[in-house]
Amino acid sequence: MSLTVDIEKQLGKFRLQVSFTAPLGEVTGLLGASGSGKTVTLRCIAGLLIPDAGHIELDGRVLFDHRQGVNLPPQQRKVGYLFQQYALFPHYTVEQNIAVAAQDRGAVEELLHRFQLQEHRHKRPRQLSGGQQQRVALARILAAQPQVLLLDEPFSALDTHLRGEIQGELSRFLEQFSGPCLMVTHSRDEVRRICHKVCVVHHGASQPMQTTEAFFNHPRTLSACRLMGCPNISPVEHGGNGGAYATFWGLPVQVPQNAAYVAIQPHHIRLVDGPGDHRLFCSCTQVDQGPFSVSVSLACGDGALQIEVSNWDWQAVDHAQGVWIELPPSKLLPLTDE
Repeated sequence: MSLTVDIEKQLGKFRLQVSFTAPLGEVTGLLGASGSGKTVTLRCIAGLLIPDAGHIELDGRVLFDHRQGVNLPPQQRKVGYLFQQYALFPHYTVEQNIAVAAQDRGAVEELLHRFQLQEHRHKRPRQLSGGQQQRVALARILAAQPQVLLLDEPFSALDTHLRGEIQGELSRFLEQFSGPCLMVTHSRDEVRRICHKVCVVHHGASQPMQTTEAFFNHPRTLSACRLMGCPNISPVEHGGNGGAYATFWGLPVQVPQNAAYVAIQPHHIRLVDGPGDHRLFCSCTQVDQGPFSVSVSLACGDGALQIEVSNWDWQAVDHAQGVWIELPPSKLLPLTDE
């Protein structure tokens, strides 16, 4: 079972163009900045918005096809949608909220037990913690026996101290769900902890899907690299002889012809003892000492770099006047514009 999405939607001046396939039994993260089109995508899949063109298919069943005139109503799509604020009925008890979507009494009892909500069955949403409300919302979704789950920033309504605990609970629950799952987020920490694959959505356009590991180690585009959290990015100028130059750092680099930018992670930059290939002399502008490592902001060329080194390596060099660093070519990340 998989979810295939290939749609377009015009909303005022905003245009959505997304295309991806979310595989069965995995969590696919839709990652992007606010306003990039992530929630619009979920609403189109759920049938709450009608795309202008394209096709949506779930396990061989067509949910939407513009050319064929197919547009199943939300209640026929077998889609479970977890809204940001959970959308529980405030005047219903926990038990009643779940029963709304359940086929029979036995299903309600099973879900109360599965989500450890038996002792809360007669409480109303305002009497529950954020984590308990989320469990009720998930139980209600499962009561309808969905074939796909759509999670719209499931942790945005939680206090910071609750997020780690609830992320763990949700992750364990999702391991038991056999269908595809899409999770909208703009948090790379949530992606790293929960998602198997990542699809970046930037200004309404989806980018080719990557595994979570590949996304963090080898982002392909400038927007993906920024979302991944890499602070060291420079534009690239290509010369007529096939060479390339990182303009912010004042350094020749070896990157493909289609690379518009180049990046490197702070922990991949090395402290060295003098000049040489792939090396720069930089002045230190800020030093943040941690218990095991040091984060250092450097000024070099027309730009800046951040490095992260062990306390031992930092103490071993004389950095009063500046430091020599090396950017290993094997650690450079070539990036296309989008």
